[in-house]
Amino acid sequence: MRADGTLNLDVIERQARCFIENGASATFICGSSGEGASLLVRERLAVAERWKAAAGGALPILINAGHDCLGEALEIAAHGETVVGARAIAAVAPVYFPPNRIRDLVAYCAPIAAAAPHTPFYYYHIPKRTSLAFKAIDILKAATAEIPTFAGMKFTHEDLMDFRQCLEYDGGRYNILFGKDEILLSSLALGGRGAIGGTYNIAAPLYLRVIKAFEAGDLATAQCEQSRAMQMIAVLRRFPTTVAVKAMMKAIGLDCGPSRLPQSQLTNEEYEALVQELRKIGFFDYCMRIRKP
Repeated sequence: MRADGTLNLDVIERQARCFIENGASATFICGSSGEGASLLVRERLAVAERWKAAAGGALPILINAGHDCLGEALEIAAHGETVVGARAIAAVAPVYFPPNRIRDLVAYCAPIAAAAPHTPFYYYHIPKRTSLAFKAIDILKAATAEIPTFAGMKFTHEDLMDFRQCLEYDGGRYNILFGKDEILLSSLALGGRGAIGGTYNIAAPLYLRVIKAFEAGDLATAQCEQSRAMQMIAVLRRFPTTVAVKAMMKAIGLDCGPSRLPQSQLTNEEYEALVQELRKIGFFDYCMRIRKP
């Protein structure tokens, strides 16, 4: 965003290059960190097209097509397949008129998936945002019976039993991507194979070290790196989350501007306090590395 709240698409090239150089294997656009819910549909389409150009095939693109208006979601999904060539399409549940039953949620997701019939579809499970109390495993069972392209979930919840059940379902056929950065290591111990998270925008190398150490059987190192992530997130949580992540991106040299209203911005004093707290915990020793233009 620019200071006036309009889109600043030009920064996407730097962001894409940063993600590639810091080891990200894909990018998930217009989710929570990308403020997809605060964007016009035409803006979301423009963001997707610019990411395609910026990634240049080196970084697969996953698109959140979720929208409170189903017709708008269909447009985003179809555009993701036909214009962007997205690796996957995801959808978060509508929040103003939330589905009352799992079958209603699946009925909402099915046409979105059908709008991109040749692209894997993921359900974005994030109860904190949607307020839906459905178990992910129950959604998974219902969705796989009705959506031919169903490929998995972005699982952003603390219910690790539910997470493991999703991993095990149908012989482990579905890709369940974990979304709670502060307990990434726990998901790996349960068999998780991938993750999408907001703080990967600023500290991907830290989380990659968690994964590398765990896969090497070095649990002590994995725990140490995860503890650093927890310290960082503890600082982050003293401020509005999305706003603080964007401030932290500015602090590492990847300024994506302010958040869009109604989210408030950090005052200069809050920003300086955030930076000082990050310095105290050594954040700038393990954050994303930004190559100068």
